[in-house]
Amino acid sequence: MTDTIIIGAGLAGASAAWRLAERGHQVTVLERTTPANEQGSSHGSARIFRYAYPEQMYTDLVVRSKACWDELQRVSGTQLIRPTGALDHGDIRDPAGLATVLATAGVEHELLSATAAHERWPQFTFETDVLWHPGAGVLDAGGTVNAMLAAASATGRLELRTSWPAARVERIASGYRVHSANGTTVEAEAIVVAAGGWLPALLGDLSLPGAFLDQFPGLEVRQEQAYHFPYLDAKDVGADADPWPTFISKSRRLQTYGLPGGRDADWRGQKVAQFNGGKLIDSALGQDGVVDAANRRALIAYAAEYLPGVLPEPYAETTCLFTTTPTEDFVIDRVDNLVVLSACSGHGGKFAPLLGELAADLLTGAGTVPEEFRIAAQAGADA
Repeated sequence: MTDTIIIGAGLAGASAAWRLAERGHQVTVLERTTPANEQGSSHGSARIFRYAYPEQMYTDLVVRSKACWDELQRVSGTQLIRPTGALDHGDIRDPAGLATVLATAGVEHELLSATAAHERWPQFTFETDVLWHPGAGVLDAGGTVNAMLAAASATGRLELRTSWPAARVERIASGYRVHSANGTTVEAEAIVVAAGGWLPALLGDLSLPGAFLDQFPGLEVRQEQAYHFPYLDAKDVGADADPWPTFISKSRRLQTYGLPGGRDADWRGQKVAQFNGGKLIDSALGQDGVVDAANRRALIAYAAEYLPGVLPEPYAETTCLFTTTPTEDFVIDRVDNLVVLSACSGHGGKFAPLLGELAADLLTGAGTVPEEFRIAAQAGADA
């Protein structure tokens, strides 16, 4: 009989399954469709892995997370992070401040002038100083979900139920009973809720105490959109080509990020998106997959001005979900034997193998999580 139910088989849920199963727990994962499906936030082969954060806590956690990535890649025999290095620039990105954080964490980096950076990377145009850190890369989100579920399955203590949309959690004497939308149920002593963009629609049906719900931060769900711009130089095309760096550009005019598109776009272009450029929806249930024409025009104009190494005409485009708290911190908190492991505020992918470790520590009492991830620390932030 299972002792722990995990709702959601994205990066967070798969990570929790791996970490709990390896500790001897019998785990049942309930996934509304299939793992790493395109309706969620954990699909595709192109997510940024970076160390650069304004907050020391997050950079220190990335250092810790990288050890977990190394472990997962060793266990799975699969390369899940493709090294690319990363560029940070823009008048509100504060490259010098980021460099100070990286120096404190002992992360290799270099601060360059805009001219020096353009000489090294002529495919980019810069208007400010630029931070370069070579330890960054592109992570394979879908491959990571599959690798973590495979690692959990290898213990013999994982049951994965697909096409199982959780609709309600009921408290019972022995723990919890989860009801599906089609009337089936499953019971366990403990639950980890890793529902991502579906959490706003599910939160009121988790049998959580009113005081906990009153403090829970308001979640903003966006249907974000990204565009793949083709490389102009043929030597940049292909899975074996030297990849472009990832980048984050934050100016008062526009805030963007980009990375090699990987197999999602045939290894022939740079994936570029605007931070918070998508439309707000109530939950993942409100997705329509339609890209906003005004946003497309804005990113085409950005590519034309700042990415001289691409043709500023996207050859592919996609949408994805960001579920964000007002502070942009994660939520990892516990009530009784229920842990909420959502949301990851659009930047949780790089922490994937660590998220499950944090959730498992919290659930079992083996450890704790940063106070910033507890709802008490975030209470009132959206007031």
